[in-house]
Amino acid sequence: MSASRLFHTLRWLPPGQLAALVRQRVNTLVERRERFAARPAPAFPGVRWAPVPARSPHARHDPARLRAGEFTFLNRSEPLGWPPRWNDPALPLLWTYNLHYFEYLDSLAYEEGRALILDWIARHPLARGNPGWEPYPTSLRLVAWCAWLFGRERARSESDRELCAAAWRSIWLQAEWLASHFETHLRANHLLENAAALAYCGACFAGPGDAWLAQGTACLDRELAEQMLADGLHFERSPMYHARIVHVLEALAVTGVPALARRVAERLERARSALARLCHPDGEIALLNDAAFGIAPRPGDWLDPAPDGAFALRDAGYYGARASGHYLVCDAAPIGPDYQPGHAHGDLLSFELSLRGQRVVVDAGVHGYDGDPLRAWCRSTTAHNTVEIDAADQCEFWSTFRVGRRARPHEVEFAGRPDGFTLSAWHDGYERLDGRPRHARAFRWYDQGVLLVRDRVTATRPVAAISRLHLHPACTIEDVSGLRARIRHPGGVCAVVFDGDGALSVEASTYCPGFGVRHDARALAFRAGEQTSGFGFCIADGEGEVAYQSDAGAQVKGRQFPW
Repeated sequence: MSASRLFHTLRWLPPGQLAALVRQRVNTLVERRERFAARPAPAFPGVRWAPVPARSPHARHDPARLRAGEFTFLNRSEPLGWPPRWNDPALPLLWTYNLHYFEYLDSLAYEEGRALILDWIARHPLARGNPGWEPYPTSLRLVAWCAWLFGRERARSESDRELCAAAWRSIWLQAEWLASHFETHLRANHLLENAAALAYCGACFAGPGDAWLAQGTACLDRELAEQMLADGLHFERSPMYHARIVHVLEALAVTGVPALARRVAERLERARSALARLCHPDGEIALLNDAAFGIAPRPGDWLDPAPDGAFALRDAGYYGARASGHYLVCDAAPIGPDYQPGHAHGDLLSFELSLRGQRVVVDAGVHGYDGDPLRAWCRSTTAHNTVEIDAADQCEFWSTFRVGRRARPHEVEFAGRPDGFTLSAWHDGYERLDGRPRHARAFRWYDQGVLLVRDRVTATRPVAAISRLHLHPACTIEDVSGLRARIRHPGGVCAVVFDGDGALSVEASTYCPGFGVRHDARALAFRAGEQTSGFGFCIADGEGEVAYQSDAGAQVKGRQFPW
């Protein structure tokens, strides 16, 4: 790690976040958790909320497999026993966090859930080295426990003296611990989850709940104002995390506490609309930035579909259209909040495309963390449908979540049209390289399933530029001839035609639509000549001859599609 990379990583952190980072590191070393845990809990204050039954936001688990001691998270199954081993150092930390979320309670009968909760309380105390007490899993677990114990199973829980006493003592301790350990050193979605969980607990209980509700809602007010963009999308610009935030807002909206419902009502409506815009015709999310299937239920199963036509999430920087089973989403977005860009990818001016309801051009997705080498690849510019210059990334990605110098979009111009849209922008991510290269891209989309793309690379010296199209694993490249390719997908065929001085080849690619999931795939790679500044391509749905010229447009089956 160079001093320059460290400087460009830390320079964006506000003083308060830097101080919180130092404080968190020191507390990890010196804090006496056992003393905190020894504090006496107040008497059970009773439940005061009246939550409205709501759709479960969690993926369904097989209760028989859980009872057999087999737990599955992030597409990985582990035999942990029943009750499970709560802290197995051989397992990835992110996987272990999922075990401590307790979001599988919805899949269990009362006696089974009761047994797990009591076992966790007995065998996973607040102590150094126990990952379940980290603020993020504590936040998700508090919501899961309150919703299950005092929502779905309220009558039985309140009449079960042993469970009610033990659960209240643990919930009080967890909430008090969380209240003093908000993740202000990370901020972003972690801090929002902390605030929402504390407010949710405060809504549930009288007595100590008043302080939790006040602290949680005060933080919520600040974070929602900053984190939820005016167009409805969460500011980290990950459809996966945005879907999670939608579920958080839904949970707060149905607690039966009017103050919480009022806080989230307007934002929730906009957030649902933004999520619908970022779903393909198959009902699943676009895999922009860190995003994967299976973390939240498929939006197409519970969300009203977005209408046909062009759309612009201008604050987020995502633009696109849907019509007749075709769907296109383009990324002209900044990588996220400068003080927390950990979920960002090198995907400026990239896109995803579905034709006839089938994904054809796809994002790399995201793979597991904890040192997984595919994590770095999924973040890279090489893994996205944009232009790579001199084998470099648009941003200085390092470690698992760190970013040094980062690309920014400029002069973003979008116009919806009766038959599609136009979009143009350029970014400065490569200006740190010798010759200060810039990449500009223009899109012209026609609702008939025709996409025109025009690229321009400018620099003070010759540079090597590669434009890639990553194809879904279900696609077959039936023919490549010169600068033309014929692609068959489950819904039909399409043609891809490049224009410019360069050569077209086929590369191996990897598609990671879920944590721990990888599929071999193929990518079309156009390598422009080092003296070439302008090039582009056309993708056209269906059979028929396609002719493309970057500056003029395309002729598809005898019909003109101009810029």
